[in-house]
Amino acid sequence: MIDVKLDRNDRTDLYEQVAAEIRRSIADGEALPGDRLPPARDLAAVLDVNTNTVLRALRLLRDEGLLEFRRGRGISVAGVPERGAVLQRTRELVAFARQQGYSTQELIDMIVAVP
Repeated sequence: MIDVKLDRNDRTDLYEQVAAEIRRSIADGEALPGDRLPPARDLAAVLDVNTNTVLRALRLLRDEGLLEFRRGRGISVAGVPERGAVLQRTRELVAFARQQGYSTQELIDMIVAVP
């Protein structure tokens, strides 16, 4: 079982903390591609959070390509953390660009122009 620690004093949303801890577990080799994760309900009980908090974190990791949801088979590790790390940094870059007043298209144009 993966080791997930939450800091309730941290301003980071709990679902983001759960996602970050699972991401770390995958990066550290604690959870390997093909490994199944415990059901969201069980993780929520262990972490003392709402099941929806865990589900939101798991969906985020699925969208990053790190987890795979299979009906009747549960949730398993699908990918390597490098893709997830790139996606996370991409999200951060997009958020930063928006804060600076750039549109998504302007950001794309900047990225395409990088040699």
